[in-house]
Amino acid sequence: MAFTVATAKVNITPTLSSNPYMAGYGTDDGGRLATSSTPYEPLWARAVVIRVNGSPHLILSVDILAIPRSMHQRIRARLVALASWATSDILLQATHTHNGPTLIDTLEPFCSYGLGTSDMDQIRSYSSWLEDRIVQAAQSALSAAQTDVALDYQVIQQNWSVNRAGLPYAETDVPVLACRRSDGTAAAVIFGYGSHPVAAGDRSLFDGDYPAGACNYIENRSNTFALFLIGPAGDQNPAGSPSWPLRDQWGDSLGSAVLSAAQGAGRTLTGPIDTQYQEVSLPLDIDTSAGNLAALRDAYAARLPNPSGFPPYYVRHAQTMIARIDSGNVATSVPSPFQVWTIGGGTPLRMAFVGGEMVSGYAAYFRSTYGGSAGIWIGGYANESCCYIPTSEFFSPNMTAGSYEGAWDTDNPAIAGGSMTVYGHIAHFQAGTDGVESTLINALTSMLG
Repeated sequence: MAFTVATAKVNITPTLSSNPYMAGYGTDDGGRLATSSTPYEPLWARAVVIRVNGSPHLILSVDILAIPRSMHQRIRARLVALASWATSDILLQATHTHNGPTLIDTLEPFCSYGLGTSDMDQIRSYSSWLEDRIVQAAQSALSAAQTDVALDYQVIQQNWSVNRAGLPYAETDVPVLACRRSDGTAAAVIFGYGSHPVAAGDRSLFDGDYPAGACNYIENRSNTFALFLIGPAGDQNPAGSPSWPLRDQWGDSLGSAVLSAAQGAGRTLTGPIDTQYQEVSLPLDIDTSAGNLAALRDAYAARLPNPSGFPPYYVRHAQTMIARIDSGNVATSVPSPFQVWTIGGGTPLRMAFVGGEMVSGYAAYFRSTYGGSAGIWIGGYANESCCYIPTSEFFSPNMTAGSYEGAWDTDNPAIAGGSMTVYGHIAHFQAGTDGVESTLINALTSMLG
């Protein structure tokens, strides 16, 4: 089959006057401010359009912490209208940088609860502008000159990600998909790694962390467009003490390895590209009977004076959950977009991505099931970022002291804690036979075939 590639990127860096609020780390008052309109390095929306016999497929990454559900739904509808393609042909992903801009409807206890009306007006205005810029990046890639290419795939290694939850999984895989010109050089390279983009740490300048550093390394040293897709990074952090030098160290290490790999062809992929997309409901551990909701309300009320000394956003979360119970607005599940691309060849490549912060145990499972790293490229943070997606290992009896990723604390294991107080959900996920792990595995297995 005949492949072409076209690329585009647009700058999405806020200024202090447009949106100085930063997302990615919690503060007592719910707001974190940039100190300069000049970023450490600019933030980008990057788009790659791969055509197979003329039919387009889009991969688009954005240097932000997370794509809110409301924004994703609007953006996806606008992107579908741009070309003759299915919604499954459009893959979006946030790079999950922790020094990106605050957006609407994202990590609300961290962000909006401590801010005033004028602050939120800036955030709403920037979020609307960002939606336009993301659509512009896709449109520009669709309209850009097409380069005839061949596709090849390989997996290389990096060894600086560590499992912050103490589990035995440390991500090493760096999948590399090259779109190669007839002279053998890469016109575009799409690559990934499973580690939280927190190498720089809590800073006051906008920046895309190590993923941006890796892309810039590649583009500054070659005639190759670079796009990063984050892997199963929910429980993975970069080794070392966060700093600008560490950010540069790991960005350069990753970029150098990918650029070196792109100079030699991997396994040839011949097409076609088959795509699937569906929304999966991940079950929360909540009983909506009147008696249980009353008990749940009492448990959240007990957090209001903060006797356990939790961060202040726990109190803001508890106030919001009480209001939801009182209004009858109680969710029993969390929607997550699941997406699978299969690129044909002698050995096909499966690309499987879910919304939310997937932990690395899922990658270990699916790699063992689908031919190892060579057979499947798996990651999270796709299309919209709903919350952490833990395995059963993050619940009792496997963990006994609470779990940020599993979203529960020992003061009251029956209600939301940890990361769910950040993402603003009323409960942690259900464990066990019909819980989040089995739901994810069954749904993704069905899509992978």
